[in-house]
Order: sequence, then C-alpha cells, then structure tokens
Amino acid sequence: MITSRSRRWTGASVLALAVAGTVLAAPAAQAASGLDPIVRLTLGELVIKDGFPAAQASVRDRDGRTNDFAAGVADLKTGKKAPADGYVRIGSNTKTFTSVTVLQLVGEGKIKLDEPVETYLPGLLRGQGIDGRRITVRQLLQHTSGLPEYTDVLLGKGFLPIQHTSYKPGDLLNMALKKKAQFAPGAKWQYTNTNYIVVGLLIEKVTGHPAAEEITNRTINRIGLRHTSFPKAGDESVPNPHANGYHRDDPAKPMTDVTTLNPSQAWTAGQMISTPGDLNRFFTALLDGKLLKPQQLKQMRTTVDAPGFGPGSRYGLGLSSIKLTCGGTAWGHSGSIPGYNTVNAVTEDGRAAAIAVSTLPTTPAAVEHLQTALDRALCTRF
Repeated sequence: MITSRSRRWTGASVLALAVAGTVLAAPAAQAASGLDPIVRLTLGELVIKDGFPAAQASVRDRDGRTNDFAAGVADLKTGKKAPADGYVRIGSNTKTFTSVTVLQLVGEGKIKLDEPVETYLPGLLRGQGIDGRRITVRQLLQHTSGLPEYTDVLLGKGFLPIQHTSYKPGDLLNMALKKKAQFAPGAKWQYTNTNYIVVGLLIEKVTGHPAAEEITNRTINRIGLRHTSFPKAGDESVPNPHANGYHRDDPAKPMTDVTTLNPSQAWTAGQMISTPGDLNRFFTALLDGKLLKPQQLKQMRTTVDAPGFGPGSRYGLGLSSIKLTCGGTAWGHSGSIPGYNTVNAVTEDGRAAAIAVSTLPTTPAAVEHLQTALDRALCTRF
C-alpha cells in the first residue's frame, strides 16, 4: 500500500515521440527552451509504454518558474483529459510531513531523537523481539527500528477487500505486533510503514492534539500549501480536479477505479493528498530552512545506506537522497498508495520536479521509467 520503490537512473526510450502529442494535455504554463518537449515526451512514454492511465508533472527551475504538464486520461470510461497539477494521494510523502513535525518538537525540546520510545509511549511496543525500551525516536524516523511491517497483514488478501474499511492507528500497530521483529534495533535499514504509525502516536502523546492537526498547523498552513490536506476521518474523496486512481490486485484482471478509498489504513505513514506543484513547494521550503531549525534540518539530512530503496539512494529522517545523472544530489521521498504513485525531489540549487501517475507500477521497467522521468525533469535546463 505504502511502499518503497527501486530508484534506478537510466535513459528511457523515445519510441513514443511520434504519438506523444496526441495524448498530452496542454501545460498550465508555457515552458521555455527544451524542457517542454522533453517532459511532454517523457509523460507520453509513461502513458503509452507503461500503461499508466494518466501522468502529471510539475517542474520548477532554480529561479522559481514553474510549468505543469499532463498526459493521458482522467477517466478510463469517459476519456476525459488528465488535468495538469491535479490532486493525487501522495502516499509515503506523508512521512516527510510527519517527520518534520517530530523534528520541530525536537527543536522545541519536547522530544529527544536518541531517547527510547518507551519514555514517551510507555508499554506500547512489546512483542516477539520488540521492546520500546530499546528503540529510539531516531530509529523510527530512519527505518532502523526493526519493527515488523503492518501492511504485510493488512494486505494479506489484497487491497480491494479493504478499500472502504476504516482503521484506527492502534489497529494498524496491533497487526505489526503480532509478528516478530525484523532485526535488533539499529542493526540494519529496512523501510517499514509501522515506524511512522508509531511516530504519529508519539506526536499525539507529546502534543495532546491529533497528529493531523499538528501536521496541518505546523507545515501546511505555515507555508501556505493551498492544495495539500490530511483527510478527515471518513473522507474518502479526492478534491477536483483530479485523475481517477486505478488498481488491480490481480494483474490478469481489469483495473478497478479506487479514487475513493478510506485512507485511514495509511494514517501518518501515507494518508495525505496534495498536487505535484504543492509537493515541490513543500520540499523546496523544507530545504530552504523554512520549516526546521538548522540543527534539525542537518539531522534530517544525515543519511544511512538504504539497500532496496534503489541504487545510490540514502535515507535520513523521513527524507531520502538520490544521485542525478547530470551530477549532484536531489532530496525528496516519493510515495505510493493504491491508485496513485508519485516520485519527486528537489536539488540543492532550487530545481524541483514531481511526477505523478494514476496507478501503481506493476513491472520493474515501469518503476525505472518513473525514476528516469524524474531525472530528466530535474536535469533538463529551462
């Protein structure tokens, strides 16, 4: 449901060149120089070659000029064109918002990164090889806690049977605690959504407020993200305009429209909604120091090897780094949830790109093509 993805940076084919113009919606703003045709071509490839119903891109240059693009259709039944910079479920990009909230609390002296979880949530983490007295806050944010993955239980029979089921955070955590620890705390890195369910509970315990409220007030409202939200309990909708999200548990069966779903199954690990443009604004503001004090931003950007997250990727505290083919490092997270997949990052010199598609990639090639699309968007000059 909310998973890590392989990050592979190789050149993509240009076989869709002849037909790309027939499937691409007009950009929200006219791009300069060579960026426009390259991004248009890349999105066309994602639709034509990889079968994504819709693909969107928002690209920002170092001077703040932004261009939005879209390819494909918003609705497979009606053939309505996909909107540029439409709303999408951003999946695990939510983790970065959640981590920012914790690090703000660290900066306020209310949480210590290397303090055991037990200090704040006594008795919560107990199980087979699981002990909250040995797991630190940093290890939760960094995915080095060893906690089991709750989605292995949640999705045991696929996603479609639970599409409209409501869950409480405790329900999700209990699914994980039925399993054995993956490894001793700090022994290795393993991307695990359970970590960020615990982090959400930590925010609520320390602040006395709902985690969604803290995330909204401390980040969304603070930097004026007008198209970003943490859906309220029971809200299964995606705001307009949007491309419908599609999913299939069985690759041999037709895709099912899963635009409406109950996102409580992801909570502080992946519940949020945004647009590609707002994601760029968020990550740019984060790296510009508008959300965290220098010491906490430094901690967030202190990374460890992240095997399985993709060649060359490293993971900090809810933030990952990648190497670009044109040189330099980009920072972001990316996210997936049934119906939507987003890859996004910003560079040290202020470039930003977010690519969103309306179904999860089902082949290694499709994953690679998404990462190539992001690399192209960040490496092509305006």
